[in-house]
Amino acid sequence: MKQTLELKLGQHLTITPQLQQAIRLLQLSSIELQQEIQEALESNPLLEEQEEEFSGEKADADNETLDGSDPDRPADEGTLEPTDLKMESVTGEDDTGQDELEWAESFELPMTGSTRNNQDGSFPDIDARNSPEQTLTDHLEWQVQMTPFSNRDKEIAYALIDSINEDGYLTSTLKDIKEILNRDTDGQSIDAGEIEAVLHQLQNFDPTGIGARDLSECLQLQLKALDPMTPALEQARHLATPENLALLGKRDLNKLRRRLKLTPDELQQAIVLIQELNPRPGAEISATQAAYIVPDIIVKKFKGVWRAELNGEVAPRLHINHQYEQLIQRGDNSSENKYLQDQLQQARWLIKSLSSRNETMLKVAKTIVDRQRAFFDHGPEAMKPLVLYDIANAVEMHESTISRVTTNKYMLTPRGIFELKYFFSSHVGTIDGGTCSATAIRSLIKKLVASELPSRPISDSQIAQALEEQGINVARRTIAKYRESMNIPPSSKRKSLV
Repeated sequence: MKQTLELKLGQHLTITPQLQQAIRLLQLSSIELQQEIQEALESNPLLEEQEEEFSGEKADADNETLDGSDPDRPADEGTLEPTDLKMESVTGEDDTGQDELEWAESFELPMTGSTRNNQDGSFPDIDARNSPEQTLTDHLEWQVQMTPFSNRDKEIAYALIDSINEDGYLTSTLKDIKEILNRDTDGQSIDAGEIEAVLHQLQNFDPTGIGARDLSECLQLQLKALDPMTPALEQARHLATPENLALLGKRDLNKLRRRLKLTPDELQQAIVLIQELNPRPGAEISATQAAYIVPDIIVKKFKGVWRAELNGEVAPRLHINHQYEQLIQRGDNSSENKYLQDQLQQARWLIKSLSSRNETMLKVAKTIVDRQRAFFDHGPEAMKPLVLYDIANAVEMHESTISRVTTNKYMLTPRGIFELKYFFSSHVGTIDGGTCSATAIRSLIKKLVASELPSRPISDSQIAQALEEQGINVARRTIAKYRESMNIPPSSKRKSLV
């Protein structure tokens, strides 16, 4: 086969670095975007954050302070540092603390000696935010140190704590713990009675119910810690046995009532008391950090019209550092000049990508608000059917772009904070030929379940019949799917005696 060279003309799509950066920024959440911008500010000297502009006399005063051109200031007057002011309050002739008070007022700082929260919660808890997260093991070991244990008992306590899982349950048997301790201990052996005694001490620790070997023991420990005058306490103790808890799990209330010889009202009070207990006490001491949501879009009603606007506090405004930009010499091929040119190009790309991201997000948000005005006026029951194609067609963009814009982006509304994906739902046909959104159907199901009688909960078939009376034709299996998505148990498990 002979090899030859030939030319061909053709067209193909190429994703440029600028487009790749714009796509990546578009799918970042607000917190991830802030981290991305912060990294860019730290690595790119030509990129800097634009400071807020002040107007009026305050801006003029600030400018005079910065450039030192205040004509009313004496020539020998320098800028006072906080340390200078503090020294004057200590060494001055007037020891009444007036200078220190004026110094604090000039900087608008509270006259407190602590950075913890005030009673009104006006200041952040710096200690809690910067301190390392405490695990359940750390919490229990700290209580062991505060308890007058002997060295032998402390060794047993630490072995027991090592066998407690994140939910607070003891996962190893006392026999296994005994074998481990006797294998690692030199001298006298440890018997099961000692381990049992230390375990009872651990079960008095915080949180209540810790160190239990099963659910029944966990509930009994929590019931034991309640006030003896608590209503239905004795009935709840009889109910919290393994056999009775199994019947309660099956919702066999009639058999429970006959076994415990209780009236329906007494049994219901005992069940309510059991439900108020925590079956996972260890989860109260969690090492996981809370995930905060920062809304990207804010929706407000202005003169009777719902409007969407970007949250200006999500990301800082960026601009090019003109001093570094002026250092770039055109035509200079030195390594320093080449570095500045590359950084300048990257800074311009980032600013342009952020601007494009904001424009796209605002355009999509305004279209969603325009399509779902009934939701903002009347609630989830008035939600209209909406899919990605509808928004993509309205803003003349691809569906993949709309998907990136609405993922991990949140909207702050008078009805709460919602992910943009929340406003998209499939449609279900109605009897009159119209459509109803799946979100509206879920809201109607939740409303019907909330208004049912506890002794006679409505089934999925009855919910489907009630929706059909409102003109919505939904199958029973669809009702079951929507109900399970909202974590609503079936009617057999929602039944109570009163």
